[in-house]
Amino acid sequence: MTQEEKIVLLEDMLELDGGSLTPEMELASIDEYDSMAKLSLIVLMDEECGKKLTGEQIREFKTVADVLNFMGE
Repeated sequence: MTQEEKIVLLEDMLELDGGSLTPEMELASIDEYDSMAKLSLIVLMDEECGKKLTGEQIREFKTVADVLNFMGE
């Protein structure tokens, strides 16, 4: 999966317009990145990437790039 495809998945999950996210963006600056989005992120990681994501790992994410890196290749 390319970085662009991962960003599209995140934008869809957050119900954002295409092109809204960049890797450098701080997650705290995204209004839609709330507790419900974090739960959705856990499901997304499991279904799309086959990875288990914990609350502790989510708290360590600071930027979109952190999420993309966790998603892997």
